[in-house]
Amino acid sequence: MANLFERDKGVIVACDFPVLGKLDQVVMATMDLPAIVGYKVGALLALTFGLHEVVHQISAVLPRDHNKKIIYDHQKGGTDIPDMGVNFAKVIGGAGIDAAILFPFAGMKTQVAWTKAFHEVGLTVIVGAEMTHPGFLTSEGGVIAPTVGESIFKVAAEQGVTNFVVPGNKPDVIEMYRSIFDNRVGVGRYALYAPGLITQGGDISEAGKVAGDRWYAIVGRAIYDAVDTKDIREAAKKVVSQIS
Repeated sequence: MANLFERDKGVIVACDFPVLGKLDQVVMATMDLPAIVGYKVGALLALTFGLHEVVHQISAVLPRDHNKKIIYDHQKGGTDIPDMGVNFAKVIGGAGIDAAILFPFAGMKTQVAWTKAFHEVGLTVIVGAEMTHPGFLTSEGGVIAPTVGESIFKVAAEQGVTNFVVPGNKPDVIEMYRSIFDNRVGVGRYALYAPGLITQGGDISEAGKVAGDRWYAIVGRAIYDAVDTKDIREAAKKVVSQIS
């Protein structure tokens, strides 16, 4: 597989806040840490300032020879009709985004159409299927059946997707999904991305034990909630030290 990042393991900083000044502060505090492999832009920044402006802001702070990637998470993308995928992909790709996260809960036709559209504009597609919060699955009082994740990941694998979001605060679930990826994609031919860590109860070391050789911790509040640039940097270094 073509890995999105130069490193097999690392941390992606989730920038889930609506303040450009905070974005500058987070990027400046973490950009020289090699294990910080990228920044996940959330819908709050994109809706408040526009995706082009957000990408420009990050790029203006990063050094010219940087190797960080910018990922867009629409929270949750891929939940509309199939025909919306083409223009959605053009907007994201045109903004300079490297990869985008889809949680395609709108059915297989939407998933196939959106993934195809994203691939056609050169975006790396990262597919997720199970969220980290309580009350998501029907077994927890939610509305999503436990079998949905397996169905979504099987379709993703058929379309050549090799990057997957798994819930970092559910190690047993990560193991279960890994067996699907091993069978459908191939052992060692995929990468996992794990949110739900630290502030949502997930332990980076525990997630790392079951996530395999290529995995990336997605960490937001535990880094960006620090008060100033120095504290943000120290928080990021603490998170990075737990990746092994």
